[in-house]
Amino acid sequence: MTDRLKVGVAGGGLIAQVEHIPNLLALGHRFELKAVSDPSPMVRAALADRFGIAAVPEAADLLGLGLDALVIATPDPWHAELAGAAMKAGLHVLCEKPLCYGLAEIEALAAIRRRTGRVLQVGYMKRFDPSYQAALDLVAGRGARLRYLSVEVHDPDAGPFVGHHRLVAASDLPAELRAETDRRRRAQVEAALGFVPSETVFRGFTSAYCSALVHDVNAVHGLLAAMDLPTGPVLAATVFAGGAGGQAAVRLRDGQALWTMTHVEVPGVPDYTERIALHFDDEIVELVFPAPYLNHHPTRLTVRRGAAGGLETTTIRPNFEEAFVRELEGFWAAIATGAAPRNTIEEAGQDQALLIGLAQRADGRAGAG
Repeated sequence: MTDRLKVGVAGGGLIAQVEHIPNLLALGHRFELKAVSDPSPMVRAALADRFGIAAVPEAADLLGLGLDALVIATPDPWHAELAGAAMKAGLHVLCEKPLCYGLAEIEALAAIRRRTGRVLQVGYMKRFDPSYQAALDLVAGRGARLRYLSVEVHDPDAGPFVGHHRLVAASDLPAELRAETDRRRRAQVEAALGFVPSETVFRGFTSAYCSALVHDVNAVHGLLAAMDLPTGPVLAATVFAGGAGGQAAVRLRDGQALWTMTHVEVPGVPDYTERIALHFDDEIVELVFPAPYLNHHPTRLTVRRGAAGGLETTTIRPNFEEAFVRELEGFWAAIATGAAPRNTIEEAGQDQALLIGLAQRADGRAGAG
């Protein structure tokens, strides 16, 4: 294997068209993009025309192309099967979140990873955000002074932020494939939760929790690790707005601190806010993230402290690098140089364990913390 990795992309949807394919091509000194797979003839034709790359129907078709690595951007219910098959075929894997819905699937992938020695990195790009990494340094070792950690997200979905791209959405997928994807999602969610959820909890788990707040759960877990604080028990959780919203509260520091999180879709307002704020006894550290697909919009990191009887506010901007690009560079470094991988299977397992607990509590189940 040379330092320039041969890579394929499984799934040609929104995140592949806006981020992964353009970024892999821009990182041509690191990656040689060999092919993209998508079951839609319409999407395959558009990708070949726009990017000048080979496009094949099945993700399995990519495994025989002599690739070094695979980026998985398929619908969630196909992640585990494809990631396992790719590692068994000798490929390293970058898989979009959530890695899987259930802990048993995650452990099965961890066993394959241990057996094959492949890198499996989960697509939590916020861990590569320069402002997030600066925040880790600011809060390191300060867990004993944390009082409150809040996450707040309101989101109209991606539409307002990607309309300027040349996107092609599949309208020609076979009905059988859509039905099989839905069937897999239902079965995997029920196995992960250990019960058949109501429609509201099902949607809340797959959307508000596992599609949206999963990013913030992962980011907060990284911040807590920097502060030497373990995640505490789930105190409360609910889904609302028909599952378009999710909320939770988690105890920290044996009840001396609290972590709350809320996500809600607001489809009629083309505005996005994602805020993580850490309230210490002597300062507030706040991260405000842009809409994920708005490139060149850096995350704002602000620190507020008391000063001479007043307020001192400092805005920190380390650089203007893109989190999605740095994510791919980190993936390359873990494979080509042996750098420690970031966003591992174990971290994904920690995130899913908490999200499962939230859904169980939202459904009124005992034993969720």
